[in-house]
Amino acid sequence: QVQLVESGGGLVQVGGSLRLSCAASGGTFSSYAMGWFRQAPGKEREFLAAINWRVSSTYYAASVKGRFTVSRDNAKSTAYLQMNSLRPEDTAVYYCAARPGGWGPGPQNYDYWGQGTQVTVSS
Repeated sequence: QVQLVESGGGLVQVGGSLRLSCAASGGTFSSYAMGWFRQAPGKEREFLAAINWRVSSTYYAASVKGRFTVSRDNAKSTAYLQMNSLRPEDTAVYYCAARPGGWGPGPQNYDYWGQGTQVTVSS
């Protein structure tokens, strides 16, 4: 059973940056694809980015491409989401998720989820 714990959320001003971390335990981290999602109040959970177990393979939603960067450190069993040029519409609870094998674009593709971390962008 894989357990995921996110950290790094907080309050940031428009144009600022944050780096989220997702620490994994209980599984073979290097064999899992890692995804990042967010959910704002009253909205569905939205795919942001994913990284396959092959570190060179990354995927992004159009809304964050060029501003967000996903990465992983298999030695530390940790995935990251670097978020730059933040906007008020980026305000949401951010989740990391894991699945064996290749990535998927939807929440239903992932087996394990963290508890979420709040990101608030103030204008």
